[in-house]
Amino acid sequence: MSQQQTAPRGGVLWALLITGVAGFMASLDNLVVTTALPSIREDMGGALHDLEWTVSAYTLTFAVLLMTGAALGDRFGRRRLFVAGLALFTAASAAAALAPGLDSLIAARAVQGVGAAVMMPLTLTLLTAAVPAEKRGMAYGVWGAVNGLAVASGPLIGGTLTEHISWQWIFWLNVPLGIALLPLARLRLSESYGAGARLDLPGTLLASGGLFGIVYGLVRGPVDGWSGVPVVGGLITGAVLLAVFVVHGTRSRNPMLPMRLFRSRAFSGINAAGLLMFLGMFGSIFLLSQYMQGVLGYSPTEAGLRMLPWTAVPMLVAPVAGLLADRIGGRPVVATGLFLQASGLGYLALVATADASYVSQLPGLILSGIGMALYFAPASTLVMASVSAEEQGVASGANNALREVGGALGIAIMSSVFSARGGYESAQTFVDGLRPALVVGAALVALATLAALAIPRTRTAPAAPTAPEPGPVLETAAR
Repeated sequence: MSQQQTAPRGGVLWALLITGVAGFMASLDNLVVTTALPSIREDMGGALHDLEWTVSAYTLTFAVLLMTGAALGDRFGRRRLFVAGLALFTAASAAAALAPGLDSLIAARAVQGVGAAVMMPLTLTLLTAAVPAEKRGMAYGVWGAVNGLAVASGPLIGGTLTEHISWQWIFWLNVPLGIALLPLARLRLSESYGAGARLDLPGTLLASGGLFGIVYGLVRGPVDGWSGVPVVGGLITGAVLLAVFVVHGTRSRNPMLPMRLFRSRAFSGINAAGLLMFLGMFGSIFLLSQYMQGVLGYSPTEAGLRMLPWTAVPMLVAPVAGLLADRIGGRPVVATGLFLQASGLGYLALVATADASYVSQLPGLILSGIGMALYFAPASTLVMASVSAEEQGVASGANNALREVGGALGIAIMSSVFSARGGYESAQTFVDGLRPALVVGAALVALATLAALAIPRTRTAPAAPTAPEPGPVLETAAR
């Protein structure tokens, strides 16, 4: 049983406000940098592989430490660790805004990811502790909508701030919000603990080292050559560490990622689909935001607005997708969404030219947006339905960690394809690299479609957790 104090008066609204804004900040920083990349490059210099790390440094530390953050909160106090994570995230945001060069910016982004990994998984457990069971569905819906809005508005907010003030303000934006939330969290959230929470430090180190080695090798491959010692060493070391991580997950009593969960075909299928979906989606957005500015000549704000059919359509389509999933089951809805996402990326690869009109790109952006919505709406339900009620917390954490890993790997893989076939020398060379990269992205999401089709047919709703709190429940809403 978890230990919990009585929530302060008015705790429901305060908890929803505090956790919603904190989740918005963490989700926003996944994609807010993308439309600022050309400005960052112009201001600080650097090649493509340097720009990749401004995004990947955040997603990697975020992904690897998500489940550790939840376990820390369960062990040492969820409110206490939430406040600590929020303070670290806020301080790192200020450091990123003040960064004098790319290396310090990348380091600040990595620390931001650490803060987000501690803060983000605790938003749902703190919200759950404050909201009566009969009102949690509504509260989760509001929380998820706010996080979805952060993803949808990320490129637009980043573009607008970059164009009208400076790119540093995409990070300064977090500072007043964080400073305002810190005393509110301390005064308005109740403290709670999880029972038997244990840390898996060996698993965390193995996963961190393995993923860093793989991403480092993929990022440096086009620069140093694929046969270079640092590249080959990074890839081999990363692969070995991840293999040991898998073995550790099968033998440890309390592993960070229990491999027994993957015995379920449903769990394996939906997580493989999520990993591949984020591989294709993040890498595509990373390159397309630069294409719209560097090749087609749009301003950062114009580029953010033109990405909205992709990033904002899910906010409109998700309710319909949820109704469809209730009627026919989540599996066909997810598979259809992934197929549409793959089709959208393939179409964008087909029409990409040095002087493409926005009208010609619009069908691909809309297809991708509808596909994303159809995937996200029922995906979390499929994850929860694939495991027992007592394993839903760790299952949710694993799903979200794997999706973040997919985002980091997607940027590295698709940028490597881009660098092998094109570059920044001219508009045409950029397009020469962009088109095969988008084809790779479409192929990865097409594989995700096959993974979704491997999920067993079922319309069974997930079992409701029997405990008053879901334990280390991590982010279950679409970001």
